[in-house]
Amino acid sequence: MSGITKAAAALAAPLLVASYAALPAFAADPPANGLTLKRVLLSTGGVGYFEHEARVSGDAALTLEVRRDQVDDVLKSIVVYDDRGGVGTVDLAGQEPLETAFRELPFTPDDLTSPTALLNALKGAEVRAAGSRELSGRLLSVTEEAVQLPNGGGVTTRHRVSLMTAEGLRQLVLEDTDSLRFADPRVQAQLDKALAAVADSAGKERRRLTIRTTAPKDNAGAERTVRVAYVVAAPLWKATYRLTLPEVGAGAKTGNLQGWAVLENLSGDDWNGVELSVASGNPVTFRQALYSAYFVNRPEVPVEVLGRVLPKPDEGAVAADRMAKAEAPAPRARTGGEMAPPVAMAAPMAPSMGAGAPPPPAPMPMPTPTLMPQRAAEPFAAESSEATAQVLFRYPQPVTLANGGTLMMPIVARAVPAERLSLYQPGTQPRNPLAALRLTNDSAADSATDAPTGSNGSGLPPGVLTLYEMVGGAPAYVGDARLAALPAGESRLLSFAVDQAVTVDRSDQPSRTLSRASLADGVLQLTVTERQTTTYRIAGAAREDRTVIVEHPRRAGWDLVEPAKAAPDTTADAYRLPVSVSAGKTATLAVALERPRLERIGLADLAPEQVLAYAASAELPPPVREALGKVAALRMTVGEKERRVADVEREQANIAKEQERLRQNLSTLPRDSDLFKRTIGKMGEQETRLDALSRDLGVARKEAEAARTTLRDQVRGMKF
Repeated sequence: MSGITKAAAALAAPLLVASYAALPAFAADPPANGLTLKRVLLSTGGVGYFEHEARVSGDAALTLEVRRDQVDDVLKSIVVYDDRGGVGTVDLAGQEPLETAFRELPFTPDDLTSPTALLNALKGAEVRAAGSRELSGRLLSVTEEAVQLPNGGGVTTRHRVSLMTAEGLRQLVLEDTDSLRFADPRVQAQLDKALAAVADSAGKERRRLTIRTTAPKDNAGAERTVRVAYVVAAPLWKATYRLTLPEVGAGAKTGNLQGWAVLENLSGDDWNGVELSVASGNPVTFRQALYSAYFVNRPEVPVEVLGRVLPKPDEGAVAADRMAKAEAPAPRARTGGEMAPPVAMAAPMAPSMGAGAPPPPAPMPMPTPTLMPQRAAEPFAAESSEATAQVLFRYPQPVTLANGGTLMMPIVARAVPAERLSLYQPGTQPRNPLAALRLTNDSAADSATDAPTGSNGSGLPPGVLTLYEMVGGAPAYVGDARLAALPAGESRLLSFAVDQAVTVDRSDQPSRTLSRASLADGVLQLTVTERQTTTYRIAGAAREDRTVIVEHPRRAGWDLVEPAKAAPDTTADAYRLPVSVSAGKTATLAVALERPRLERIGLADLAPEQVLAYAASAELPPPVREALGKVAALRMTVGEKERRVADVEREQANIAKEQERLRQNLSTLPRDSDLFKRTIGKMGEQETRLDALSRDLGVARKEAEAARTTLRDQVRGMKF
């Protein structure tokens, strides 16, 4: 074991012992309901597992209070373990107990805000008033009136109560009455029940669950253990690390790692001597409103009403006709212009229950409660362990933490491999690399060798890391880094500062190489290899050697071809290429990426200048350039013929436009004028020219088509 490893191990043991001793042990009497919080597990999924325990005998009813906002999670996840008995039911009050209490009462909670509102809500109830006037009768109304006080004392409000008595309508002032009570004991009982419900729900944000368990039949009086557990929302616990490196030049490649879990108790209850664990993972967690009542929307169907039947008067018929009418089915009647429902929509008829009908199905037997196995308390060999898709850290001492308090719990304290290096990330710092280190989680090593103390193959959760370095025998702060999740046996690069002693210069050089060319059926197919070469020139530190990890960006569809035979580490978007740089020296790293690309070019559709450009390319072999030169000549011939056709068509269009102008002029000129005669003569000349142009156009079009045909035939016949 190296010197730094021994030193770290020596530091780790006192650290954990001191941390455990800092938390006093707690032994509390069990609560009146018998359930005591024993275990707490906080997950990085934003939930916490809370397990309560009780010792019971016989049939037991255990009560558990939870916050109102936790009831949905409790109903989703509550689990009851009884080592020998059976699990019964779990019940609690409804979501809205106050509304439930008032559902069948003749008044609402708002009616209890004032005596006036209550009396108006109970109109018709019999009351008895005592005081200066004693009256008995049924409530008719309560009205408000303004009364002038004597001696200019202002105005006050009084309430006049109207009663219907045996003597007739009587009134009294509510403020002058000593007492007013309801004569009917049922009304008074309803009022007492409502006031009790209001008092019970006032400021109450908790719900009480009653868990019922049954005793075993073979030994009903034996004492047994019942555990009640559930998962509810809890604050996310955070992992933080401290890593202390030896002095530069000491030669050790390990560091002393301390890890802590920072957590809060916001459960609403104090933790008294609980077994505390934290789990790091990414579990699937969700909520569901199980405490809310849902009703299924059912379609409403109309009530079937038989239509009125009005028989026609019988006018007599022969016997055959009467028989035919009797055999014909009678049409269904309509009512109110509404068509009777079709047969397909009618409800199916119930089968006859005669001798041939099958017997009704037997009632489904109710399931009998089964014994749930007791969850075995598995001993943990070390403070951390790997669970399904997560890492579990268990604190070995009972923990006491008041509600609302914050706790730091050590999760790791041991020596780990740590190698200093520089990491160049062009997107983060284009001129200088980052001072970094490679941290390796070697906890998967065999404990029989030099594995660190407490190692049992567990990963480290993500968190922030504070880095210290020994300078002159005393630790000095160096920087902070972010540690991603680090499974056992893997390593991570942690960047904590800018390495200003090393400078990097970067240059890019794109290139393009033709690797294959083919010509067939008038299509030139080129296989082009694009190459992107990046050269890194790294000027090392003046007094010490460096290992620089260059992160070169990865590009989709591109392959790394240089450095040759390199098999670098890769991330999601970069290659990691190591470069050794001696003190005061400059190292060069050339990185090349290549991508093949296929180009298909239809020669017959290219302009002459485009064909000539390809023919002049030095990348193409001589036979291809010679063939392209012939294509360019033919394409120029086609262009000349097509321009001749366009010229003739343009002249025809101009003459037609001029003739239209002359016709308009003729309509305004006298027929015996000289100008009229000259215009007629000019139009005749134009007609002669149009005839000649028509013949020229036909010839030009044939020549252009012949040139295009020659081009197509020549191009299709070329092969390479």
